[in-house]
Amino acid sequence: MRAIRAEWTKLRTLPSSWWLLAAVIAVTVAIGGAAAAAVTTDQCYPTPADCQEDTVKLSLTGVWAGQAAVAVLGALAMSGEYGTGTIGASLTAVPRRGRLLTAKASVVGALALAAGALGVLGSLLVGRLVLPGNGFTAEAGYPPPSLTDGPTLRAAVGSMVYLGLIALLALGVAALVRDTAGAITTVLALLYAFPVLVEVVSSGKWRERLQEWGPVSAGMAVQATRNLDRLPIGPWPGLGVLAAYAAAALLAGGLAFRFRDA
Repeated sequence: MRAIRAEWTKLRTLPSSWWLLAAVIAVTVAIGGAAAAAVTTDQCYPTPADCQEDTVKLSLTGVWAGQAAVAVLGALAMSGEYGTGTIGASLTAVPRRGRLLTAKASVVGALALAAGALGVLGSLLVGRLVLPGNGFTAEAGYPPPSLTDGPTLRAAVGSMVYLGLIALLALGVAALVRDTAGAITTVLALLYAFPVLVEVVSSGKWRERLQEWGPVSAGMAVQATRNLDRLPIGPWPGLGVLAAYAAAALLAGGLAFRFRDA
């Protein structure tokens, strides 16, 4: 607990931490609201229900952008200490490197989950307010997003966990490369370049495999509440793929942190 309190003190006293957490919430809600406002049932034929729009996933579109701020937070929590040279003091206070990394992961993961919860709940609230005005009403077959609905609750909780896993993935990569720019570039490339690669692959078979293996495409499957049979991978298995990426990054980063000099 002492190591966790120390890591909490470090992060809460850094202004950048609060700016990044605020960015997670603001970007998630703003982009989710913009996406919800941009889609209407005007072009649905012959009835609005024929759009088959996943309004919950639409409302949570902002998670795709908010993950960048979460990734930066996770990377800075580790690489920032190498940049400032304070990693030596941290290891003096907590000589057991595994315990130190675990404490960092606990604090970073908790903060990412908290910010994600506010961002996700805000996005769903905005969706409830905006979507009915665009024709997505209960009468048209689109009940407003509600946490009392099982698929919506799964999408909301899964999106929060998704952001927490992204933070841990970034933390693990930062422990491995020990450089802020390198860690952030690596994680953002994994998050945003991988989906681009999926689009340029001509083989349908390989495109589907990349969607199943990619951390974003697989992890984001947890947001789907309609047409689940069309997904390349199921919601929870998809989140499990992202969890495997995060675990692999933490394992590799933990081994490098343990056996290399500070």
